[in-house]
Amino acid sequence: MSTPERIAQFEKMASADPTNEMAHFSLGNAYLQAGRHAEAAQSLDRVIELSPGMSKAFQLCGQAMIGAGWTDRASEVLLRGHEIAAERGDRMVEQAIAKLLQSIGREPPTRAASPAGAAADGAGDGSFSCRRTGRSGTKLAEPPMRGPVGAWIFENISAETWKEWIGQGTKVINEMRLDFSRDKDQEIYEQHMFEYLGIDEELLASLRAPR
Repeated sequence: MSTPERIAQFEKMASADPTNEMAHFSLGNAYLQAGRHAEAAQSLDRVIELSPGMSKAFQLCGQAMIGAGWTDRASEVLLRGHEIAAERGDRMVEQAIAKLLQSIGREPPTRAASPAGAAADGAGDGSFSCRRTGRSGTKLAEPPMRGPVGAWIFENISAETWKEWIGQGTKVINEMRLDFSRDKDQEIYEQHMFEYLGIDEELLASLRAPR
């Protein structure tokens, strides 16, 4: 599906249900990919209003605001997002926000690990470490799907993080009324999964490249 088609679809969804945070998130992301930064910022700001714990929305909203030239507003959003990502253990989002802050001349806040967090991160020396959160966890029993993407998830994502995605993915299916008999709906679901797990376009291209 082309970007204009995705934008039209998500505009329709967001208009039909203004409280559908996933529709606004997908719309904002599509606007961002199309270089429509001001519109992206508005859609993603709506996501933050509806779901203030979604750290990825803060990252993309700040990125859109930078693109629109709204650096002061971007700084405020990114600083809030950095704090939320740190609290939730969204390590990849936290690092991405830090880079965005540095790109506009702001220093990301430093934080000392809490005793509980330090214990969790250091628990089980040599145990499996989740690439998304940076925390120790349980390795999946097997790849959750066939192919190189499934193999990457198996090697890099903990069972705990994958379980969290299943919950979020169910929400995506329900809120966006996805029907997996349609290819475009499967693409929407996969895009949300990639974003949640930290599989960016560059990594995805490398995983799907012919061997």
